[in-house]
Amino acid sequence: MLSVRHWLLALQFFTRIPVTGRLAAWVGYSPAMLRASAAHMPAIGALIGALAAALFGLLLSALPLVPAAPWVAALASTAWSCWLTGAFHEDGLADLADGLGGSYDRERALEIMKDSRIGSFGSVALVLAFGLKAALLATLAQVDGALAVAALFGAHVSSRLAPLFVIATLPHVGDTPRSKSKPLADAISAGALLTGTLWWGGAMALLLGWRTDPVWGAALLATALSALWMRRLLRRRLQGFTGDGLGATQQVGEIAFYLGLAIAAGTGVAA
Repeated sequence: MLSVRHWLLALQFFTRIPVTGRLAAWVGYSPAMLRASAAHMPAIGALIGALAAALFGLLLSALPLVPAAPWVAALASTAWSCWLTGAFHEDGLADLADGLGGSYDRERALEIMKDSRIGSFGSVALVLAFGLKAALLATLAQVDGALAVAALFGAHVSSRLAPLFVIATLPHVGDTPRSKSKPLADAISAGALLTGTLWWGGAMALLLGWRTDPVWGAALLATALSALWMRRLLRRRLQGFTGDGLGATQQVGEIAFYLGLAIAAGTGVAA
């Protein structure tokens, strides 16, 4: 029952999907519980990915067969996933871009990241991120609509495993008492990391059971490389992770998944 409560707490913390009233009272809250709930991030990704994929597929089938249709489906599903999460990860990407772009000094970068106002670097990062997601999804849809639908599911799951790797291998930095990631400041346990990996593995097994295309290997490799790159960036510039860094890691991982898949599809790996 405790794992169910942790999952529901993750749903409450990482999304806008309501967990209220008696259910919220039953779930309860403590910093330790919220820290443990991070293990369920890939499961939250599976839910968000499934909902985004459903809208994407519905629009692809309902819209007229014109070149703009994949773009409409891609933009709508991206907006839908942002609403479902409250742009939680996108906010982290913008703040990290503002901090790292605004100053090479570690302390000043951390200070900038605490500012709730978005700056030039954050704005550019968001425009590029949304543009890349939409363009890559539209590209995949023009290659194979079903592959694009499946990609949404796989990307949301895999990109939410990457932050767990960062949490497990880097220390938390910044103003911990006021940090959005305060509950995650302590390293997650091996058991929590295993739980997240099992969630990811189960979701990927479903994906592979539906479509066994070898292009998934390229997508997963791209996501793994992006996680390593983000870890290196956070370690070099900040000497650890912040909540914004975790959100940015998810966003970069999601884009990398689509990019790896699109490159593999374009080079004929799926043939």
